[in-house]
Amino acid sequence: MHSSDANKLKQYIEKIENLEVEKTEVQEQISEVFGQAKSDGFDTKVMKKVLKLRKMKAEDRETEDYLLDTYMMALGMIPEDSRGGNEQ
Repeated sequence: MHSSDANKLKQYIEKIENLEVEKTEVQEQISEVFGQAKSDGFDTKVMKKVLKLRKMKAEDRETEDYLLDTYMMALGMIPEDSRGGNEQ
């Protein structure tokens, strides 16, 4: 490997290492915020679910809700008539 390629590789590796450190720091900050929310009485599992849902497109959320209802009905976890007007 040429020295210029070795230097370029080293720069990439160092950049990735720095980003990994930043990622760890951000994850620690996120954990602290969840800890604060939990101490204020919020359910962090539900908050994480809400964050996931907010990232989804509306149609993907609707599809997921429909499938979840369908599977739960099939398992007898909810009555079939509870779906109401959500049928596709």
